[in-house]
Amino acid sequence: MYDVLMRTVLRHLPSEPAHRMGFGVVRALGGAPVVGERTAERLVTTDPVLRTRVLGLDLAGPLGMAAGFDKDAEGVLALGRLGFGAVEIGTVTGRPQPGNPAPRLFRLVQDRALVNRMGFNNAGAAAVAPRLAALRARTVPGMPVLGVNIGKSKVVPADEAVQDYRASAAALGAYADYVVVNVSSPNTPGLRDLQQVDVLEPLLRAVREELDRVAPDRRVPLLVKITVDLADADVDAVADLAVQLGLDGVVATNTTVSRDGLQTSAAEVAAAGAGGLSGPPLRDAARSVLRRLRTRLTDDQVVISVGGIDDAAEAYLRIRAGAALVQAYTGFVYGGLLWPSRLHRELAALVRADGFTGIEQAVGADLRS
Repeated sequence: MYDVLMRTVLRHLPSEPAHRMGFGVVRALGGAPVVGERTAERLVTTDPVLRTRVLGLDLAGPLGMAAGFDKDAEGVLALGRLGFGAVEIGTVTGRPQPGNPAPRLFRLVQDRALVNRMGFNNAGAAAVAPRLAALRARTVPGMPVLGVNIGKSKVVPADEAVQDYRASAAALGAYADYVVVNVSSPNTPGLRDLQQVDVLEPLLRAVREELDRVAPDRRVPLLVKITVDLADADVDAVADLAVQLGLDGVVATNTTVSRDGLQTSAAEVAAAGAGGLSGPPLRDAARSVLRRLRTRLTDDQVVISVGGIDDAAEAYLRIRAGAALVQAYTGFVYGGLLWPSRLHRELAALVRADGFTGIEQAVGADLRS
């Protein structure tokens, strides 16, 4: 139904209303008690070759939904039932905010890409927390691993950013399987400045302290999400800081402000305007950041690779390059309802074709060859 809707209706609508309508269909198909359980039985991978344990968490498959699709934790179960092994909700901010003025989401169809300048529109940590608590109280088929991505509220000045992130961690951390500190969106003024290690270090220490306080009976894994636009030296600096602080890993990468190498006409690109570009145009840069991180992080630290993953071949390339998990958003928008289960099925075939009995054996295989 989603695929038919995309071909006949959604592609003719402005991007943000189309996203809301499509997300409504996803939630309806995946979240209804009877339909949802039947959907999960058909689409959630049960192939043993894809089972993996990452960050101390067991996943049915390594494909996750990236942050940005389900900002307010309204469709976690539905997305899990469609085949995502993990869902990263958010970005959630300490204070509710409407985001930037519309229009703020655009398709570049020739590149199978999106441009967004959403600006962290979300209901705020206090509103999202009860939804996460309700999810934690359920034991149903298809429940994915739950990541929580937190960012800075736009109205909060830079010198109060640490307290703002701490407030989100306090409200949401107890319900998360893992938490990601997002300092890499191009759509919140000054946010990317927080990637400078002298600013990032106290922020990450504060979030770590808060997670330990609100979840004293377990360690909530903590990761940081960086942009694809960082210079090599800055990627190295973030990796070294992650090692120094004992972070559990890095999510790489967020969207780019670059418009290089696009097939879409210059006029259409200009009409979309400013914002972060996602989709296949990010592939080369995202691969490069992944490889660079993997050479500097410890073996115990994970890289979750995101950016330009739209088929099983690309997902497998990232895994062989050292990604413990992969995430997608734009690939799902263009791929449709059956895309997650299809990717997992094709990924399993690639793993077996290389002679591996489990996908964990494939992680970093190219680094060992």
